[in-house]
Amino acid sequence: MADGGNERSPLLILFMVVLIDMIGFTLVIPFLTYFIQDLAEADGFLQAGSRDRWVGIVLAAYTLGQFLFTPILGSLSDRMGRRPILLFGLIANTVFLILFGLASTLWMALLVRFLAGAGNGNIAVTKAYIGDISTSEQLPARMGMIGASFGLGFMIGPFLGGILTDPANVFGGPFANDWWEAHPYFLPCLFSGVLSAISFLLAIRMLPESLPIEQRNQESNDGFGLRKVMKNLVGIRDLNPTVRKLIFVNAVFLLAFAMMHTTFILFTAMPIELGGLGYDERMNGYIFAFVGVIGVIVQGGLIRPLTKKYDVRKLMVLGIFLTAFGLGWIPYLEPSPFVIVLLAMSFIAAGNGLFQPTQSTLLTTEARGSSLDLGRVMGAQEGWGALSRIIGPIFAAFIWAETVEGTGLWSYHTVFRAAGLIAIMGILIQWKMVLTTDSDDEE
Repeated sequence: MADGGNERSPLLILFMVVLIDMIGFTLVIPFLTYFIQDLAEADGFLQAGSRDRWVGIVLAAYTLGQFLFTPILGSLSDRMGRRPILLFGLIANTVFLILFGLASTLWMALLVRFLAGAGNGNIAVTKAYIGDISTSEQLPARMGMIGASFGLGFMIGPFLGGILTDPANVFGGPFANDWWEAHPYFLPCLFSGVLSAISFLLAIRMLPESLPIEQRNQESNDGFGLRKVMKNLVGIRDLNPTVRKLIFVNAVFLLAFAMMHTTFILFTAMPIELGGLGYDERMNGYIFAFVGVIGVIVQGGLIRPLTKKYDVRKLMVLGIFLTAFGLGWIPYLEPSPFVIVLLAMSFIAAGNGLFQPTQSTLLTTEARGSSLDLGRVMGAQEGWGALSRIIGPIFAAFIWAETVEGTGLWSYHTVFRAAGLIAIMGILIQWKMVLTTDSDDEE
């Protein structure tokens, strides 16, 4: 582990790389739902339910790629080092973000999103990188700093994505032609790809390797492909109970979050007379930009003093509760006042901002205490998280499709209520969890 002075430069570069990467990635959020709806209607899916199912399916395609390949990339980072895997992910982002903007059919969109997910294991590897160069005392603040880069990316990316959508009508000039009319979502995708390419150049020139050769796991008999994925998923039974529970808590939280992410814009885009908010891509861009601001405040500014004053586990539980409350509030929102919409989203953003760094800190601490490879543990967590993000969008989309035109208990409210209840399950899973710090205190 490097000393404190030498770590500042890698952390700063990693922050910048992750920030640019996240801006590029989150640019698609405001318009992806509208894009898939347009493609579905062009392919003949004209009813709201059958059309909107494809939003969940395409979202799940990205995480199916992550589910199959992130555990592999995590283990490869234990053998080859973190840097080459991060670079590979940035190249995949660049190529497939641009190709997504050119998709003309649902099947092309599905394939491109799957390949984008398969090539990007950067979240797991970034967390392992931080774990390589940090002490237990440094972890909460550093996980929070990386989380803040996610939040800042979430603030800038969706805002730009909303602004850059449909340039033919918004900007005119060089965009006022038939090609840009036919490709209203290409400009934000192109911009995303360019940002990811810049991130790649920064990383290849300025980001050092964090895992020394002598500390790498050189075993090569684990297998690859589906066998490797299943080994990582089933293999968590060999981990200690606390690590397993933390992985499951994260998976349940992400399941609830993915359900909201799939259906939130379906709800906000729904006409006001049908119970929605009637928002367009730009309004949704503003909402997610606000979510990013809250994430930056919590993970960039508040998490360090909070973890010094309060128990990390209690902060994680509070994050789950706040998120669940915000999820359940969503379907009761009205188009105005807009500030109430932002207030509801602030619960979700603050809850997520508390949960992510505290859960990552607890998992890293417990993995170290058990002498487990961080790459393997983080890869397994991201694999289970990806499984949640596969099930979540499909589950949410099918609930939405079956209830969007219903009334009473079975209406568009249902999916958000279900997401809130699923988030609460995360609190129940960790109820009797015993941490290493608890055992140390008893001694």
